[in-house]
Amino acid sequence: MPPATVLTATDLSKSFGPDEIFRGVSFQIADREHVALVGINGAGKSTLLKIVAGADLPNSGEVAIARGARMAVLQQDPRFDTDRSVRDEARLAFEDALTAQARMRELELAMQSAEGDALDAYFAEYERLSLHFEVAGGYDIEHRTDDVLTGLGFTPEQMAQSVQTLSGGQRTRVALAKALLSEPDLLLLDEPTNHLDLGMLEWLEGFLATWRGAFLVVSHDRYFLDKVTNRTLDLSFGRMEDYPAAYARYLVLREERFERRMQEYEEQQAFIARTEEFIRRYKAGQRSREARGRQTRLERMERLERPELHTALKLSTSPTMRSGREAITMTPLRVGYSAGSQDTVLVTTPELRVERGDRVAIIGDNGSGKSTLLKTMVGELPALKGRVGFGVNVKVGYYAQGHESLPPEGTPMSVLLDAQPMGEESARSYLSRFLFSGDEVDRSIALLSGGERSRLALARLLVEGANLLILDEPTNHLDIQSRETLEEMLSGYDGTVVFVSHDRFFVDRVATRVWEVADGRLQTYLGNYSDAQRQKARLKLPDKAEPARIVESAAPKPVAQSPVRDPRRTGAASTTRLQRKLEGIEREIGKLEGKLNELSDAIAIAGLGTDHDALTSLSTDYATAQEALETAYAEWEQINATLTEANLVATS
Repeated sequence: MPPATVLTATDLSKSFGPDEIFRGVSFQIADREHVALVGINGAGKSTLLKIVAGADLPNSGEVAIARGARMAVLQQDPRFDTDRSVRDEARLAFEDALTAQARMRELELAMQSAEGDALDAYFAEYERLSLHFEVAGGYDIEHRTDDVLTGLGFTPEQMAQSVQTLSGGQRTRVALAKALLSEPDLLLLDEPTNHLDLGMLEWLEGFLATWRGAFLVVSHDRYFLDKVTNRTLDLSFGRMEDYPAAYARYLVLREERFERRMQEYEEQQAFIARTEEFIRRYKAGQRSREARGRQTRLERMERLERPELHTALKLSTSPTMRSGREAITMTPLRVGYSAGSQDTVLVTTPELRVERGDRVAIIGDNGSGKSTLLKTMVGELPALKGRVGFGVNVKVGYYAQGHESLPPEGTPMSVLLDAQPMGEESARSYLSRFLFSGDEVDRSIALLSGGERSRLALARLLVEGANLLILDEPTNHLDIQSRETLEEMLSGYDGTVVFVSHDRFFVDRVATRVWEVADGRLQTYLGNYSDAQRQKARLKLPDKAEPARIVESAAPKPVAQSPVRDPRRTGAASTTRLQRKLEGIEREIGKLEGKLNELSDAIAIAGLGTDHDALTSLSTDYATAQEALETAYAEWEQINATLTEANLVATS
């Protein structure tokens, strides 16, 4: 039996004045379906979400929600009109259960003085409400609320704060917590990953991956979409395209669909051209009747539209000179801010070296000091301790997150000409590659949107011909298509790149090394984001406060070994042999644990240096020893269980 449909959108259209946003949009969402809504900035994704939520009206079409289905909505920039605490605001997700609880308290007081029929009525109502409260999870409200708020980064102290004291990002997280706690049948999420750091993102991905209801989510975070969705709706050119896949697979299907449609279109155009040529040649000759027939068929033919592609950024840059092998050298640094004699240290780094051609991603939670580290590297802030040096012939290009260096009184044209003198026609042509055309090149920078400022900052950066690009959140304000273009450019860039980004998909596509900032320290990893995650998992040390692990392992790794005989047939000689084997395994476990401790210390030391090959070799040795230790544990447990059972049989 197919899953029930919770949402049906039929033939939706929306315009703002003369501008049509979309038309003929139809789709359904089934129970437990996890759906992504993607498209370029301005395609109408948030507008469509508002229409589905009932917060806006379409010009035509209708939206139907299944009878009895509950819906919750997370919108951008939520507002609260009360002075409740963060915890109390989140608990409103359980308003029905809390209302029942309040009435139960009233009934408890009333029953103390009631008699006869009144008491019976109170008791019956109390029993009904008590059952409702239990079914609604009322006894678990506090625990569930705190769990979700903790996952979204709130401390116990922050949970007690008034929502009126929160920043915009914190308000969004409270609203997200309420939406998740309400457990609706359909959840609508508009950019839920905004304002979340990596730890919160990973928590949310785990939460939504097991979500028992349906959801429709708008997000620029492609890594997130790939983790939590199983279907993608693409709103492009005012129309909806449906793909039965998560984001990465959707990209492949979209390309295949475009190529197939382009081939069909070109084949039809070729057929039309041949037919029109036949009609022109024979319409007045002996084959005029056939020509008229072809003319009729041509007029009745359903013409295919040429498949459209969005106008994309055209990014390219070539360094004006080749740098030396070492692009950046850094002695151990302390990075932060100094106020008089008081230093605030945000990040402590080991000695680091960046070589020509490296593409280094710096990742970490919000406020961990990533941007401060970049500012220290480019000399905007002095290091509290240590030194940053650049190699021979290094020319630095710096992209600041806030674009503070863009003059508000300037224009795209003036900014470009200041960076690189050229003719006006050449400047217009160059700016058009960054989607500035016509009068837009002369607009005041103060009037540009965040996305336009980002594109202008990239245009200025890339025209300078730097061979070392230092980029602070370069994907902010860029739509998905622009991010993909930037990824392609940086991946083929003949220079060196150091960048901060929270976009894990972007880091996966671009980075060759990862520096992670956590708890005030910087750790280095080879490869991209996914490689770093795998290395972290391999390097995760066993819990040293687990002395009873040998006898309490819950899920031993299966091992290939000779079957142990039935304990009832295990004689004294066999028992002795097993005892000796057990002692040998215990000695092996001791050796392996000692080896792991030595490797752990060696890895910690190697992580502070720059010998990446040595670190990789140590990591491999650690993984091998860890696997051998798990095998030894499993064998010990099996033999110990056999001996225990044999002793029980012998004494019974």
